[in-house]
Amino acid sequence: MGIFSEPKKKDELILVFNVGSSSVDGALFEAQSSRVPKIIFSVRELIKVEEKIDIDNFLLSTIKSLETVVERVYKAGLGTPDKIFCILSSPWYVFQTRKISLKKNTPFVFTQKLADELIRKEINLFEEENALKFNDASGGVQVIELKNIKTTLNGYETAEALDQKTKELEMTIFISMSGEQVLKKIEETIGGYFHSKQIKFSSFILSFFTVVRDMYFRQENFLLVDIGGEVTDISMVKKNTLRESMSFPLGRNFLTRGVATELGCTLGEADSLISLYKDGHAEESVHAKLSLILDKLRREWLKKFQDSLANLSNDISIPSTIYIAIDKDIANFFSETIKNEQFSQYTLTESKFEVIFLDTQLLHSVVEFKEGMFCEPFLVIDSIYISRFLI
Repeated sequence: MGIFSEPKKKDELILVFNVGSSSVDGALFEAQSSRVPKIIFSVRELIKVEEKIDIDNFLLSTIKSLETVVERVYKAGLGTPDKIFCILSSPWYVFQTRKISLKKNTPFVFTQKLADELIRKEINLFEEENALKFNDASGGVQVIELKNIKTTLNGYETAEALDQKTKELEMTIFISMSGEQVLKKIEETIGGYFHSKQIKFSSFILSFFTVVRDMYFRQENFLLVDIGGEVTDISMVKKNTLRESMSFPLGRNFLTRGVATELGCTLGEADSLISLYKDGHAEESVHAKLSLILDKLRREWLKKFQDSLANLSNDISIPSTIYIAIDKDIANFFSETIKNEQFSQYTLTESKFEVIFLDTQLLHSVVEFKEGMFCEPFLVIDSIYISRFLI
């Protein structure tokens, strides 16, 4: 289904939450018959930044922010949502595009039973690989998305592979999963205000990828960079397929902690100083100090970014177009950092990097807003994806 697909039949009121590592965002939108979502209410609650990350405390802080957002949506009194979605950003989910191959000397029939067996085996392997990531051994992990991206028989891609004979089978599937403990706490928090509503979980990477792919359909190769509070995710798309992904634990909060450490101030003071610096309102002496500190932090983040690209490349060219999802207030810092880096001098890239920040202005043609309403890009992307593909 493309982003300009056939209209759906019924208007619905949809509630969506985006749970990330710097904030929890929530929005109510009308899923119109035109498939253009109209956002009528949005709210954001920052997640408290700690000096050191403890996963248990981090989860507690995140759930606390979620509860604040849910309560504010509920008290807005704008109606009972028909459906509720929760889009998870890093580090609350993991995903992978996995390739399943089967070859036999004699022809065999590709049945639904065979497909289910092969996919179940792949899911089990993925669960084993990621069980410890969530520090959730008691509850385990749970698949939240499973999508068949591509199936080829005897080397030829086909949309109708079932019940066909072949000697060679290859399936490319997308799997995302999260910790059961994380999902349970989110469900309990939302369910405390919106009773008897099933919550559909999804991953931000899939909404990010799908919206970019369908808005820029002439472009088959690109990078997706999602910079959250604690994590930066880089995903490579080749021939309109999510191929590889890398993450490193440096996001916008890395800047806050770095400035606080260098200046011996609190995290709150550091955040304020960064804002003053960014807006050009810092005193001259403070501006000079911050320039040196932020340049050092910029180089450290850039080194991790370059290392991730090197691991992604795998002897193939790296796309030069980068779509970036990040909070608007810090977008320029990271966009300029990527644009000005010289990684292309010693690796295979298509050309100089072009960085495109997916802000609300860029997405205005496929989303509507109630008068006076503003919404963060993450929620806009999620609303477009849900309206087009999940309802």
